[in-house]
Amino acid sequence: MPIQVAIADPQYLIRVGLRHLLNEKEDIEVVGEASNSFELFELIASKTPQVLIFDYNNPNATFRSEDLAKIKSISPQTGILIISADNDRQSIYKVLEKGVNSFLTKECDEDEIIKAIHATAINEKFFCHKVLEYLLEKSFGKEGECAQTSLTPREIEIVRLIAEGNTAKKISEIINISTHTIYTHRKNIMKKLKINSASDLVLYAVRNGIVDSSYSSN
Repeated sequence: MPIQVAIADPQYLIRVGLRHLLNEKEDIEVVGEASNSFELFELIASKTPQVLIFDYNNPNATFRSEDLAKIKSISPQTGILIISADNDRQSIYKVLEKGVNSFLTKECDEDEIIKAIHATAINEKFFCHKVLEYLLEKSFGKEGECAQTSLTPREIEIVRLIAEGNTAKKISEIINISTHTIYTHRKNIMKKLKINSASDLVLYAVRNGIVDSSYSSN
């Protein structure tokens, strides 16, 4: 059964573009669109899509980040994928605190959009390269501040690539080291951060990227 997706974006051309892209995929079905909050709430209530593609960032407040709480109350099972032009770190952190699954910028390509939809549909996290960098920057400190986590620059690079959904084989091709070495790095990272899976690794980055308290290695 195809993944049922709803699109909520104030820009007509964005909605048309996304619908055209997704209609070409046999395993994805667009069940509706919304151009404002009123239409969105009706759509969510009537269709209860598996995935909502949502952009809260618009000058006329057609949609707002505050809509996310109501979306969740109407359809708790709907995963939320943000695709937005918002580049403000603090704004992104606040939105991630509201329980969204995935976040892409509007610079992302088709492959990232499709991967994000599939991850969101099964309640997993997916972040594009830029958003993940923001999260890792806050979690692990800016350049020169990595000592607080004891992760090396290479390990942080591997964290980023894992969280982007790359396999060990793909990572080895990207950074030109053996697959065995990737597994060794991953094992060391998991041990240092006291976590057990790639999913936990992303969640760890998100939690530490959006919490305002000081960093803790516990």
